[in-house]
Amino acid sequence: MPAMEIQGMEVFAIAVVGLMFVMVLKQFGMWEPLSLEDISESELEMATVRHQPEGLDQLQTQTKFTRKELQSLYRGFKNECPSGLVDEETFKMIYSQFFPQGDATTYAHFLFNAFDTDRSGSIRFEDFVIGLSVLLRGSVNEKLRWAFNLYDINKDGYITKEEMLAIMTSIYDMMGRYTTPSVKDDAPFEHVEKFFQKMDKNRDGVVTFDEFIETCQKDDNIMSSMQLFENVI
Repeated sequence: MPAMEIQGMEVFAIAVVGLMFVMVLKQFGMWEPLSLEDISESELEMATVRHQPEGLDQLQTQTKFTRKELQSLYRGFKNECPSGLVDEETFKMIYSQFFPQGDATTYAHFLFNAFDTDRSGSIRFEDFVIGLSVLLRGSVNEKLRWAFNLYDINKDGYITKEEMLAIMTSIYDMMGRYTTPSVKDDAPFEHVEKFFQKMDKNRDGVVTFDEFIETCQKDDNIMSSMQLFENVI
């Protein structure tokens, strides 16, 4: 992987989510489109797996994927996860393969929790495609809501400095050895301080979703990063 600069980690932190899922799609063998003849609707709706996904029609209404895209995604998901579920250890293993010189464990943990919306300890196919639809096809507001949820670790509706520091540190741990110039040990803390100065409008020590989205919508770089992965599948 070529060296990459860290320029505004709040932009990178949002965009890297999309990059990670492009990698996951390739890892799951979901990248190549399938023809409608390759998988039947009954295979999606009546699959003999431990977890049976929602019907194709329902997933079409919940996502911005076509029937053909959902069929392709499900075939790849089922091939890699015959049980119909992805646990956190599998998730971490996938990401660690792409960053062998870094430590992606903590970031993968946070990302897994953002997808595991019901806190079941597993990601279902529905969770996967609904989240993927937001990241790749969602509106700017939907993508920013997803990013906010990633940062809001305890899901209380606010981002604290501690939560942002945990996310930023995990990204530096994952990518730090690939950055140019090399990252200082106190770089995550410095970034968090700048982040809060920029986003915490009323200086109460937490960032609300309204503050988060208002700041992001006024930042051309962040808005550009929201469009990076719209046409990857």
